[in-house]
Amino acid sequence: MKTDASGPGAAPILRTPLILLAMADLAALAMRLRPWQELPSLPGNGTSAYDPAICLLAYMVLMFLIAGTRKKARRRALGAGTMMGLLTGAALAAEVMLVRPPATQTGYVGIGLLSAAGILCGVAGLRGARAGGAALGLVAGLWSAMVGGLIGCAVVLAQINLSNAGPVSLNPWKQYEGLAIGNQAVQSLVHSLNAATAFLLIGPLIGGAVGLIFAVMAPPQKD
Repeated sequence: MKTDASGPGAAPILRTPLILLAMADLAALAMRLRPWQELPSLPGNGTSAYDPAICLLAYMVLMFLIAGTRKKARRRALGAGTMMGLLTGAALAAEVMLVRPPATQTGYVGIGLLSAAGILCGVAGLRGARAGGAALGLVAGLWSAMVGGLIGCAVVLAQINLSNAGPVSLNPWKQYEGLAIGNQAVQSLVHSLNAATAFLLIGPLIGGAVGLIFAVMAPPQKD
């Protein structure tokens, strides 16, 4: 398989595998949310279910466009973002498995893992800045968070599919009237969907900001 590299020693961008992961996430989400005609019964007229799906579709388009650059400095920055993004994803996956229900770890563990994910995005920004300035540091931090968000989302979806592999019946949808009322399985599903959306949407905003902060600390280095 052809890798996206910018030169000797450059990290691959892995555009195709990441797009395939986004597609797999979307397929897992669609399978879990059956029956689809009942989705409007979820909070916000179904937005808790639609939001992660929209984010995943946007990821496919953005990853195709952003990683298609031929500029050497940008490809180096994206490569750094990919490598840090894999580590970011590992931190988010650990947060899902150790902290979120049915796990019983304390909140300090989750805070530590989320902080580690943010720092890794900052390191990606630092390396991106060395490839070509603060703007590429922001791009690298953003890309790192996107990669990590896809991995975290995959673990969230795997968790909810394994905990309740079958389609949700009509009754829990109709009984659901808020997080404090209704079927517990549906409550857990909504919390998981919100977590996936946070990884995919809020994560890149934080990752880009942290990447930029780290980037301004490192002046670009010429080859």
